[in-house]
Amino acid sequence: MVDSVLKLHAAVLAARTRDPAFSRTAKLIGEGVPKMAKKLAEEAVEVGLEAVQADRERVILESADLIYNLVVLWSEIGIAPADVWREMDRREQLYGIAEKLPKNRSVKLTESQDTDAVALARALSRED
Repeated sequence: MVDSVLKLHAAVLAARTRDPAFSRTAKLIGEGVPKMAKKLAEEAVEVGLEAVQADRERVILESADLIYNLVVLWSEIGIAPADVWREMDRREQLYGIAEKLPKNRSVKLTESQDTDAVALARALSRED
């Protein structure tokens, strides 16, 4: 996967100079970080929703979309895949590969807030 992400990152960087009329990536880049962040959030929600439905194939498809949108956002704000890999290596040394860094405080959503977040994500995905 690392190679695929590196290839994708290089292709996204190359797309920056393409005509947005012919390149969906160039068009997304031209729409700016807020649009990129929205697309990333939509894809993350779609992965989660498909996982809840236990639709393995859809989770795979939506995960590829999620990674694509993440790499587009990285490219816009000057993050290379190697930057993220270094952070993952650092965390592995501290906590192990399968652990996430602990938060300073724990935030627990109420059932109502959780439902509201899902409804918002669905509404966002219908805007396009």
